[in-house]
Amino acid sequence: MAGTKETFIMVKPDGVRRHLIGEIVKRIEDKGYEIKQMKMFTIDQDLAERHYAEHKDKPFFGELTSFITSGPVVAMVVSGDDVVAGMRELMGATNPADAAPGTIRADLAESLSNNVVHGSDSSASAEREIGLFFG
Repeated sequence: MAGTKETFIMVKPDGVRRHLIGEIVKRIEDKGYEIKQMKMFTIDQDLAERHYAEHKDKPFFGELTSFITSGPVVAMVVSGDDVVAGMRELMGATNPADAAPGTIRADLAESLSNNVVHGSDSSASAEREIGLFFG
């Protein structure tokens, strides 16, 4: 389909622990997006540091990498028209307190730290993250 793009989406360890994988996948598919690849695994420290490399010099870097390696994640390549922006809208604001009602984070997240899902914020990030997790 014309204008089809891919993005990277991940159910974080808190979402996996709370058995939210099916609910999140259903919401993605209900919006008409296609899951092209999906795998469940535990991220190692090296991959965590590469994934969050842009935050390496920030005080919360250690907290980010500790959390993302704390249990299994479900990594996905999601495809569809304008999928990066569409998935950002479906996920809602990073802070669930600011997320619009009906979004994944507004409905399912417990806090800023435990916001159940990650999604690429641009086409360039999507390409980089897909390469990291599926390359």
